[in-house]
Amino acid sequence: MTQQFHSRWLKELQSYLIITMSLFIAAIGWTGFIIPSNIVGGGLMGLSSIIYFVTDMPVGPTNFVMNAVLIAIAMKVLGKGFGVKTIYCLAVLSIMVSFMQVYITEPIVKEKFMAAIIGGGMVGASIGILFTQGGSTGGTEVIAMMVNRYRNISPGRVMMLCDLVIIGSSYLVFKSLETLVYGYVVMGMMSYVADMLLTGSRQSVQIFIVSEKPKDVAEEVMKYVNRGLTFVNGRGWYSNTPKEFIVLIAKKSESHLIFHAIKAIDPNAFVSVASVMGVYGKGFDEYKPPLKAKKKNNSSEKPQGESVSPKVITSVAKE
Repeated sequence: MTQQFHSRWLKELQSYLIITMSLFIAAIGWTGFIIPSNIVGGGLMGLSSIIYFVTDMPVGPTNFVMNAVLIAIAMKVLGKGFGVKTIYCLAVLSIMVSFMQVYITEPIVKEKFMAAIIGGGMVGASIGILFTQGGSTGGTEVIAMMVNRYRNISPGRVMMLCDLVIIGSSYLVFKSLETLVYGYVVMGMMSYVADMLLTGSRQSVQIFIVSEKPKDVAEEVMKYVNRGLTFVNGRGWYSNTPKEFIVLIAKKSESHLIFHAIKAIDPNAFVSVASVMGVYGKGFDEYKPPLKAKKKNNSSEKPQGESVSPKVITSVAKE
């Protein structure tokens, strides 16, 4: 029991250390590249930046106060579902940004486009790492959760709309389309890098193998990668001979091992690789069914698909 407690404590400590490092990366991205370059990013940090550009109020405290108010409202609307990590992330990021903004007064990179790319990439990497550790800095994510509670609108769409409005409002401050575009570049980089960190390692591929030695290739692939294989019987049109084709689904990161195994047995094998949208099952992602649609109160309406009478269905089945 004591050993399990120590193991859990060490795992939690490691998670907080990773979260702290990711928050440090985000703070550098904001204070070293985005804010001193007069670029407005997304989220409440972007809104805090607009307030800073107009009133000279520090970004860190402003971001903390706005997030604290949002979380307090959300706890009433959604219940006490926000963990300690969210509060920790919010407090630490606000403190880091406050201190760094005092010492970093000039952008690390003078060129605004490069500052937008680097800063957005750093913040996006931080977001991706935070999500893997169960952390969050609140912001528009909290707004999205509250809207989704009462309206059937996806949280991602709400967050995107909030970011578009926040970045678009920067035009009222700077009167510059160029600065507006830089803000959207930051938003795009944040989304792209965060998505790559969250889903890049989970991307899967479907591999179709045509070989003269299908069984030998299958055995060799199983040695390199512990993935199931499927044989499909077919016939080659040109050779007019029966063939066994191999179908395999694996992680994208494992594809180079599979290619190596195939080449070791049959260098002339024909291999087709296709990306798949999602793979659910053992060894891959867990299927999460979508939210059930709300039932309509009007019971007189016929659900879709009931326009055919049972008699017609019976007659068709008999035929």
